[in-house]
Amino acid sequence: MCGITGFAGECGGGVDDRRLLQRMIATLHHRGPDGQGIHAAPGIGLAHARLAIIDLATGQQPLHDGSGSIWTVFNGEIFNYIELRAELERDGYNFHTQSDTEVIVHLYHRDGDRFVERLNGQFAIAVWDARHHRLLLARDRAGIRPLYYAMARGRLWFASEVKALLEALPECAALDPDGLVQAFTLWGPADPQTLFVGVQSLPPGHLLVREADGTQTLSQYWDWTFPRAGDAPAFASFDDAVHELRDLLADAVRLQLRADVPVGAYLSGGLDSSGIVALAKHAGISQVRTFSVTFDDAEFDERDQQQAMVRHLGTEHTTLHCTQRDIAAAFPTLVRHAEAPVLRTAPVPLMLLSGQVRASGYKVVLTGEGADEIFAGYDLFKEAKVRRFWARRPESDWRHLLLGRLYGYLRHSPVGTPGFARGFFAQGMEHIGRPVFAHAPRWATSRRALAFLSTELQPRAMAFDPLTFYEQRLPREIGEWTPLARDQYVEAKSLMAAYLLSSQGDRVAMANSIEGRFPFLDHRLVEFASRLPPQWKIRGLTEKHILRKSLAPLLPKAIASRTKQPYRAPDAASFFDAGKPVDYVAELLSPERLRDAGVFDAAKVRLLFEKCRNGRALGFADNQAFTGIVSTMLLHDTFIRQRTSAPALPATGTA
Repeated sequence: MCGITGFAGECGGGVDDRRLLQRMIATLHHRGPDGQGIHAAPGIGLAHARLAIIDLATGQQPLHDGSGSIWTVFNGEIFNYIELRAELERDGYNFHTQSDTEVIVHLYHRDGDRFVERLNGQFAIAVWDARHHRLLLARDRAGIRPLYYAMARGRLWFASEVKALLEALPECAALDPDGLVQAFTLWGPADPQTLFVGVQSLPPGHLLVREADGTQTLSQYWDWTFPRAGDAPAFASFDDAVHELRDLLADAVRLQLRADVPVGAYLSGGLDSSGIVALAKHAGISQVRTFSVTFDDAEFDERDQQQAMVRHLGTEHTTLHCTQRDIAAAFPTLVRHAEAPVLRTAPVPLMLLSGQVRASGYKVVLTGEGADEIFAGYDLFKEAKVRRFWARRPESDWRHLLLGRLYGYLRHSPVGTPGFARGFFAQGMEHIGRPVFAHAPRWATSRRALAFLSTELQPRAMAFDPLTFYEQRLPREIGEWTPLARDQYVEAKSLMAAYLLSSQGDRVAMANSIEGRFPFLDHRLVEFASRLPPQWKIRGLTEKHILRKSLAPLLPKAIASRTKQPYRAPDAASFFDAGKPVDYVAELLSPERLRDAGVFDAAKVRLLFEKCRNGRALGFADNQAFTGIVSTMLLHDTFIRQRTSAPALPATGTA
């Protein structure tokens, strides 16, 4: 795992370019504290900050093919590099390192742009073809690793994080209103949108190629896809699928244990992370080192389940206890790394936990992220199933009561009062035939935060229709899929890619130079799960039915049958201590600072501030709005207000 940055375009290779690359890569030191490398030549600049995981002795980057005609910098891991290397050696390619990186340059030489289809991994890659003065950027299928780019001054600039681009392009240090509106509605900007003017995110499963004449092509090489409703089953039987799933998951864990440093694992106490740890032990890791976080509040705490798994598997375990004060103290650091508004504080404990992993001498952890998306584990999927069932008989007095089986882990549950639940979940019933039906209630709740935007931004916010916006991005064939498949596709493309894998994944781990690995997002497993019939994923209102059956032989019955409890943390309450706001919150949300930023309506924010201070912010909407406002003000303060503009660079041509 590493950080990469660079550019392609006019006038390269000079002393000034090297100094600029050094400044850019210095901003990514947290992603790669084990060394830095730079390659600058006419038309190209590449820089790399290394976190040494594989081939500790000779795996430095930028790396070339031996002739200097093909170069790469690469962030991530190619888990099947051993098999690919053997194949390439049979084809006559010579290797000079033991790294997974060298596979990239030779595979590109042999297969061209299609090389990326052979990779099993999580990656952001830049390949410079010096023969044709051609730059290729590639991002992994699920979007685990970030890659940003901007066109300016005749060059295509790229980086693992926006802060490296801002070092070269200070004019991009301005909030993009469209990105802000999307983040406050969808939980994150929809690729390629970002929070910064002129900066774009390379979408998951895509390539961006810049040719020698400056033309650019964006293309997709992979996407989530599902069979048409009514297609013949892809499996002989449920039992066959259970066994195939266990074998696939075991192989994904085996591949992701490849490293020249020790590999640990997160252990939440739920089905997904427990299954990963059990499979790691079965793969031959006799003493798995596990890590988890606990809370004071029982609504968020899972220590009993965590300890049950520690006893069952005999792992060496480290627990980090996280208080509300800890969350408030670390929240500014989170925002600096996330580079986007966050609507929940949940990423903070994970960032603190990654610090504990680093302090324990580990650089790599396995995580159970992705299982809920591919096996339909979230309440949102069950909620949509009930709402569709209810819509067939909207006058029914009992169908909506099935919603009472959801959200049992919440103290202030939206289904706690039947009358309120009926009114709340009846929202959006008119959209039942649309692919975004399942997400309408969530987005309606989130977008209530848009009411706090300034008068200048209100027209743009009110004009944003998230349902139509997202439907315009969906594949044409989605209408032929089952309702659950449609729900899963939207979830994978919105919440997972834009928020979970970024603000709650890559960014919080890399803040402490930790590489998170995601066996459930092995593309073979994603493709397998997509072919499963819906009833094998959700049986009645039991989520992840087939995964439970597959992992049952490895886990205690209480864990294998446990209802999903989403990972959460205290939100607005974390920013107050006995009604007193933490200092930076009081400062950032003062009328003067709010007016100076020009993003929010100071009077409306003050009303929400008082509600949260008095402990009356009990629902999702208030908590998300308050956390989003605080994080946006931190974002503005960190990247815009306090930013010292870099000296202007000379123009090098036209975009």
